[in-house]
Amino acid sequence: MPDIGKLLWPKSIAVVGASSDVQGLRGRILETILSHPFAGKIYPVSRGANEVQALKAYSSVDVLPEPADLAILIIPAQYIASELERCGRRRIKAAVILSSGFAEEGEAGARMQNDIAVIARRYDMAVSGPNSEGFANIAAALCPTFSPAMDKSAGPIEPARALGTGQVSVISQSGGLGFAVFDRARPRNLKFRHIVTTGNEAALQASDFIDYMLDEGMTDVFLLLLEDVKSPETFKRVAEKALRAGKPIIVGKIGRSEVGSRAVASHTAALAGSNAAYRAIFDHYGVIEAQELDDMIDLAVGFLACGDSMPAGKRIGICTASGGAGVWMADACAAAGLEVPVLDDATRKSIDEYIPSYGTSQNPVDCTAQGVHKMGYATFAHIVAQSPRIDAIAVVVTARRSAFLEHDLPKLKSLKKDSRKPIFMWTYTLPAERSVEILNEVGYPLFTGSFGCARTMRAMVDYRAFRERTLNKPRARSTPHPARAKVHALLAASGAVLTEYQARPLLEAYGIGGNVYTFARSAAEVEAAVKALGGAVAVKVQSGDIPHKTEAGAVSLNVSPENARAAYERVLENAKRFAPAAKIEGVVVQPMAPPGREVIVGISRDKCWGSLLMLGLGGVLVEALNDAVLAPVPLDREAALALISRLKCNVMFGPYRGMQPADIEALADLIVKLSQFASDHADDIAEVDLNPVIVHGKGDGVSVADALILKRTLQQAERRTAAG
Repeated sequence: MPDIGKLLWPKSIAVVGASSDVQGLRGRILETILSHPFAGKIYPVSRGANEVQALKAYSSVDVLPEPADLAILIIPAQYIASELERCGRRRIKAAVILSSGFAEEGEAGARMQNDIAVIARRYDMAVSGPNSEGFANIAAALCPTFSPAMDKSAGPIEPARALGTGQVSVISQSGGLGFAVFDRARPRNLKFRHIVTTGNEAALQASDFIDYMLDEGMTDVFLLLLEDVKSPETFKRVAEKALRAGKPIIVGKIGRSEVGSRAVASHTAALAGSNAAYRAIFDHYGVIEAQELDDMIDLAVGFLACGDSMPAGKRIGICTASGGAGVWMADACAAAGLEVPVLDDATRKSIDEYIPSYGTSQNPVDCTAQGVHKMGYATFAHIVAQSPRIDAIAVVVTARRSAFLEHDLPKLKSLKKDSRKPIFMWTYTLPAERSVEILNEVGYPLFTGSFGCARTMRAMVDYRAFRERTLNKPRARSTPHPARAKVHALLAASGAVLTEYQARPLLEAYGIGGNVYTFARSAAEVEAAVKALGGAVAVKVQSGDIPHKTEAGAVSLNVSPENARAAYERVLENAKRFAPAAKIEGVVVQPMAPPGREVIVGISRDKCWGSLLMLGLGGVLVEALNDAVLAPVPLDREAALALISRLKCNVMFGPYRGMQPADIEALADLIVKLSQFASDHADDIAEVDLNPVIVHGKGDGVSVADALILKRTLQQAERRTAAG
């Protein structure tokens, strides 16, 4: 890894393409640098001027008095490669390329972008961009960017009274949005350390900057605006590193919708990828996904103020002087999946001593305006915090007038010092500037939206629990299954599509399935199989050309010996009508499984993240129900159970409409085994489809009713066909 320190902490800068015309980007970037008290040397490089913005200019980096630590390149795209080569020869070890016109503009631009990567590697240069908006190192007062958010007229880049002592860094593939986060957070008095925009990422990527900042040790919260991930393994390594260090990564994923994904491709030539796959990776590594910019800022506020005392659980105590506002806060907590329990009798008795008869101590605690004016917000929050039924406190205030908070300040300070439980503030009126300063001075997070406050509390609950689980279990080590070599050989000898009768032996080697079945090629064989198996059976056509048999009418259920021949002929006729050219290998005859909850368990291969396990409700209705979750493989038992709990309809696994609770332990066991199978054979397998899997009552296990495996050779052939 090249020295990112030379890029973020240079002692000297060459601005290549600098201009005195501050109406254009080339002039504005130098003007912005000069408007802040950066202590290093600044060398404008201009072919046509001896002086730029009152600084001596140089015709080339070759004639600088010394090799600059950092070159800022803002020249036409076609000249970037030659200029970067010149910088490399001059022993300039870092460069930021603001110029656009690269991979986002087609094949010729992509070639020029590749040239940047080659040169960066050749000279071991830390190169950010192209198509970026620069960066800002707030601690060094260095702002090589043309973003208006960093103009001197936009205000100071550090707050007079920062919230707490922690710092936030922004890393964004989008230049405009990266600095927008900083600008929108100004009223919240966050202390920022770095704002880095990475653009097209020809060389350095967002994960590389996070990795550097983790080692630097001065960033407490990371805000990441992400369009795509170019190095999945680096992202996963850095995400786990941040989780273990207790430095939350809050990500805003750009391009989650189809239209957004298309726009991302035209913006930076990035492939936004599957939103579900990204969410699976975020969940697996404790990365917190935000929905929009203000959500990111709310989360940063919460973690900065309460990162050392995150809620231990979901139980929230609400104190309010406004009954209606307290109910609104309770609704927000419920929507976020938090609990607002009735307080214990001892706590309620203590509260009742201070509130009038028209108030209530149950939770939300309606202290009433009279009670708050008499005792202050801090007194009631302190009492609620003593309750053993509460994990965190949300105090509902009006921060429009600062005088009351000023009067309550000594108690607020004592509360912050003494309480082991985090306290969050929501103001239902717009806050006065002084009110924000008072609460920031004490270290309380202040929110202007009840749902933003509740969402932040829930995210902190989940983050703490996930991190504690991660730290308390040994690092996962994937050991190949004893049957790996045998199954690998069978896969190598098989065709591109393995239908049920071909897939089952491979899966059974990993303990998956084990259902009794017979493979038959004639009506007589089917009839004999039905008689031998006894009871009702299913007859299913086996053809690699018909992977989804139900749509083709190629499945017959509840077949008896009396109608076995007719069932066989019917499913074959339906299959041939559906796909006349299909090669039909035979049929599987299988006993009907007992009833239960139907799910689909499968493996898919994401082009970015590799093999992912998918669990969904509904069997053949999985697409209609749209209730499915993903996770990277392999999974341990704890992760499998967590995956099951993430299904929106997971309540169906409990006692439901007279049904006994489902055997989720057996389902988790199946998930673990299939994830091991997918991990061991990731190079060979594109998809595995176990659908339906019938989850029986507790203690009765699961039945894998059907199975299909698609090899990567088929996936690769389809891609070649599409490309051609």
